[in-house]
Amino acid sequence: MVTNVVDLRSDTVTKPSDAMRAAMAAADVDDDVLGADPTAHRFEMEMARITGKEAALFVPSGTMANLISVLVHCDTRGSEVILGDNSHIHIYENGGISTIGGVHPKTVRNNPDGTMDIDKIVAAIRHPDGALYYPTTRLICLENTHANCGGKCLSAEYTDEVGEVAKSHGLKLHIDGARIFNASVALGVPVHRLVKAADSVSVCISKGLGAPVGSVIVGSTAFIEKAKILRKTLGGGMRQVGILCAAAYVAVRDTVGKLADDHRRAKVLADGLKKIKHFRVDTTSVETNMVFFDIVDSRISPDKLCQVLEQRNVLAMPAGSKSMRLVIHYQISDSDVQYALTCVEKAAEEILTGSKKFEHLTNGTTRNSYGH
Repeated sequence: MVTNVVDLRSDTVTKPSDAMRAAMAAADVDDDVLGADPTAHRFEMEMARITGKEAALFVPSGTMANLISVLVHCDTRGSEVILGDNSHIHIYENGGISTIGGVHPKTVRNNPDGTMDIDKIVAAIRHPDGALYYPTTRLICLENTHANCGGKCLSAEYTDEVGEVAKSHGLKLHIDGARIFNASVALGVPVHRLVKAADSVSVCISKGLGAPVGSVIVGSTAFIEKAKILRKTLGGGMRQVGILCAAAYVAVRDTVGKLADDHRRAKVLADGLKKIKHFRVDTTSVETNMVFFDIVDSRISPDKLCQVLEQRNVLAMPAGSKSMRLVIHYQISDSDVQYALTCVEKAAEEILTGSKKFEHLTNGTTRNSYGH
């Protein structure tokens, strides 16, 4: 019998483990704005090592990590960044690169696997002869895994190819690697190999890895020195931040080894949903910890389904007007997955047999996962 809440809204909802809390309580700290916090320094050194980069910087959020990275590379107003039309930076980060940084986005269509066609990336690069009229291309951004494309993984070979395009045109490459550890585990390729071609990478510690707070930016020493200044400008410089870095260190140490189980459970969840006649799931598209499914019965809306599931202690969020996204994390067990599947099937039947009860929810407003 499941008594706890089964929270499938996102992998951002995890609670700190006992080991994380103990590490936070025992952390050796000092003023990190002054560069003196030993726990922050240790964690940043470890992340630089794992990613194969020269230096790293802890920041409060993934949005800030991406914003800082873009602004370091695009330090001249009128700069342009090429990125996917379905990317997190473009859709879910409040347009910060434009509103704060004056950076113009040039979108290229994301394929279902999260990639952008190489020829379309090349075609999006502005020719120097048009500098009088057009923004100047300075950066290409990739996302790995790609959340809106279902948690798809970008291969090292594809990233290398984009890196070569960037290099040959005098551009930089940034990877939004919020869930890069999920990609590494799913592909069986070390993180440092996946990001070898990148000039900078953002890594979220509070998503799949389960830390309570924070992301890390990695890159060259010169890049990180500039990033530190922007972090301070944006209000992200924190004092005894070792308390947070201690939990992040534990998350990297303890949770990476559990990601394969998250991916396995996501596949089990997808297989189970496929057996429920009211839903459509492409099980072959489940590569990491996310499961997207479509609701094929017009009498069932995502809002209705979420409301009934919540009554059974299962939390979920719509992905669109007729679709749902469920996300597995390390605090979801095998029995939680089975309980959730039972609840989803029963919830659908309850809606269909008592549809009048839910008519007030058909006003066309649909919440969604908002980039979590």
